[in-house]
Amino acid sequence: MEIRDPIHGSIEVTPAEVAVIDSPAYQRLRSIKQLGFSEFSFPGATHNRFIHSLGVCHLAGQAFDSIFKGYRFAKPENRWRLRQATRLAALLHDIGHGPLSHSTEEVMPLVKDLSIKAYENCSSDILKANETRQANHEDYTVKFITDSHLTEVLNSQFKDIEPFHIACLIDKTLPNADDFFKDQGLCLRNILSQIVSSEMDVDRMDYLARDGYFCGTNYGAVESSWLLQNLTFHVQDEKMNLALNRRALYTFDDFLISRHHMHLIVYFHHKSIIFEEMLYRYLRSEDCCFELPADIEEYLKYTDFFLYEHMASVENRWAKRIASRQPFRVVFEQHVTEDSNRMQEMSQFLDSKEIESIPTSSKARLSKYHGSNPADQMFKIFVVDEYDKKSKPVSIDECTEIFKRYEDTRIVERLYVPPESHSQAVRLIQDNEL
Repeated sequence: MEIRDPIHGSIEVTPAEVAVIDSPAYQRLRSIKQLGFSEFSFPGATHNRFIHSLGVCHLAGQAFDSIFKGYRFAKPENRWRLRQATRLAALLHDIGHGPLSHSTEEVMPLVKDLSIKAYENCSSDILKANETRQANHEDYTVKFITDSHLTEVLNSQFKDIEPFHIACLIDKTLPNADDFFKDQGLCLRNILSQIVSSEMDVDRMDYLARDGYFCGTNYGAVESSWLLQNLTFHVQDEKMNLALNRRALYTFDDFLISRHHMHLIVYFHHKSIIFEEMLYRYLRSEDCCFELPADIEEYLKYTDFFLYEHMASVENRWAKRIASRQPFRVVFEQHVTEDSNRMQEMSQFLDSKEIESIPTSSKARLSKYHGSNPADQMFKIFVVDEYDKKSKPVSIDECTEIFKRYEDTRIVERLYVPPESHSQAVRLIQDNEL
């Protein structure tokens, strides 16, 4: 089957993959917008996680083919099995997202209430943490894949792939003791996971291009095709790790910077931020009666539209402001690299003048990959030089200055007030030189 996509052109999916796409769990993603409230800032940004996930699946296949173009698998079926598992992990990586993206994770149940069987063999520390930890969208994703109607579809369509193995590529903490990811004594789980989720994953390659396109901006424009062509692998301790040919290193730099700028200019747009803040305030209100169910099949009806309808039906003032599109307005904004008390001081001053205000702080860092924490060490990305055979593969953070140059966290601090108080608040701030 061929699907026409405005970003990638023709996307080919197999009949077995179509069965997954036609499942209720995947079809639900048609009603989960990729950028949540961003459509109020960028009217074209109404694209959903349905088409985004198809794009990620498409790029995952391309990434796999590029990485293993010079590698000979022990058996052809090994190549097919691992490539298919990677495509399925990419296709389903967002399957558990709540309505309006990450905002509603505030009202997800405890992990233990989801009864995720795939977690039963996790370490005692993780199991103990799951007893009190609030669930996130990845927990719902694992539940959908391993214990729902979707599991039955996967089992019927892909006889050689356990749904659990697909989940292992999305959740890197899941323990897997069998040889599913092994070929000729090498474990490929690391690199296949990195294709789906890493500092150079196909998820980001798709959403940067897609979000930029639908928002009408150029910040997300990246030469993803060049990155994909130059992906390869490096073996360390009998494990395959993601690697990049040195000649594409500058494109990787551009990739990180583009994502950084998309956060600062698109994802942190002042309208998106205040709508998210008002939603948080509703979800934390004592009179909030909205919560996400632990029942995975009931969860299917919880979409963006379902939440909007709910907010239009309640009396909570934050929900009513969202439903009627009456957000607070920015009265002051500053961009800094260190936290300051300025917004809080302004807020307190306005409060003293009986003007309600909301201070916000949006933080963006170029990358979490600095080689310092255990997770980074386990899933390192390497740089190799195909022309200089004497050069040794090295961690990517040792090959580029980009991490050092953008080490600081960029913070966008804003102060919002009700629209009816905006002019008065502006005048008070200016007159008092705050």
